[in-house]
Amino acid sequence: MTFAVTVAPREEIGLLMFTPSAVFRYVGQFARNRMPGQVVIQITNRCNALCPQCGMRRGADIHRSDLPDEEIRRTLDACAAQGVQAVSFTGGEPLLMLDRLIGWINHAGRAGIPFIRTGTNGFLLRGAEHPGFEDRIKGLAERLAATPLRNFWISIDSCVPQVHEQMRGLKGVVAGIEKALPIFHAAGLYPSANLGVNRMVGGKATTGLHPDGFKFKTRTAYLQAFLRAYTVSLDRFFRLVGDLGFTTVNTCYPMSIDESERQAGLNAVYAATTTERVVRFAADEKAMLYKALLDTIPNHRRRLRIFSPLSAIYMLHRAYTDEGKADLSHGCRGGVDFFFIDAVKGNVFPCGYRGNENMGKFWDLRLKSLRPDNRCRRCDWECFRDPSELCAPFLQVLFAPATLARKMTGNPVFRRLWLEDLRYYRLCDFFDGRRPPALEKPGRMSMRRPS
Repeated sequence: MTFAVTVAPREEIGLLMFTPSAVFRYVGQFARNRMPGQVVIQITNRCNALCPQCGMRRGADIHRSDLPDEEIRRTLDACAAQGVQAVSFTGGEPLLMLDRLIGWINHAGRAGIPFIRTGTNGFLLRGAEHPGFEDRIKGLAERLAATPLRNFWISIDSCVPQVHEQMRGLKGVVAGIEKALPIFHAAGLYPSANLGVNRMVGGKATTGLHPDGFKFKTRTAYLQAFLRAYTVSLDRFFRLVGDLGFTTVNTCYPMSIDESERQAGLNAVYAATTTERVVRFAADEKAMLYKALLDTIPNHRRRLRIFSPLSAIYMLHRAYTDEGKADLSHGCRGGVDFFFIDAVKGNVFPCGYRGNENMGKFWDLRLKSLRPDNRCRRCDWECFRDPSELCAPFLQVLFAPATLARKMTGNPVFRRLWLEDLRYYRLCDFFDGRRPPALEKPGRMSMRRPS
């Protein structure tokens, strides 16, 4: 299997959180073998949607909890004091706590945290046919835009609107999103479509694809059909969100834990993980999923700012194929530079999967004393794995130059995709959700998809 990427030669190299004015701020972190820090704060595990792929869905039998205001503010102050660069407020459904959420976003901005993110399942965007919808959405958009919020995501689960609405239990939300996006844009906020890859992403095209439900002669024949179905479905998804008016897209890789992963030490503290089949994939199916993303994303990079880095997806793809067993992706920096804080007790964990590793309260951590560890490859959580892969060469050039040289010379596909990602991130204004896209400028990016 070979991959080829052609890159326009004049693009500058850049990286999310690595704007020219910030480069010198991060040099010291790299010199200490650190990446720019990120903390995901689960402010609540309450939710009003029915998503089958999430253990926090409405009606799920879990203890519901909101983090106290004082605890979140103290955490934000500790993040700022220790140089954390990015904070994400997640749920549950964050906008169930809209008034308090806006206060926390403002507090994070005043504390000096430059990259602040949150999102929604879109429940407030329903009712586009009702009088007063535009005024209501304008009020919401202007309230969010008046804060230092940088990125705001809206979840979309399927390329078939009716399937998405049925999964979420949010009838009419897609029409509402389409009507709301221009209002958000006018307020100076450009939301991102957030896809959690699942078996319903293509509607019947993917839900009906079961190795036991069709008489495939071989597993290989099934996997080829699987790849075709998901490639077509992902292509339709990117076209759908572009037609709805989104300018930015992110793809979340499947979040599930099977028995072998439990035995390896994973125990999800973030209940968005689930054991439901809708997000459970065998290893060879995951290889095809990542191949489908590699084949599809380049076709839409001119029209959309797609955050998912091809270099990280490529390394995940290799990790699930026989040829990749000896060439694994760079280990995750969760628990070193990236952290997850749960909504039940407000404790810190290396990520939402490593629930057996309670690190206590964030304000009690001393980040500089944490020992760098690049060994964890037990999940595919993109929030931490993607930046780990993207930033790794900057650290390796200082601390493991021989390893970097072997990787870049021995894996030319990764090298090309990594450089392409850096140039593309720069072109996308580092996915600044407060700026309109500039991707339509002619001659800025020339690519052909991996094959």
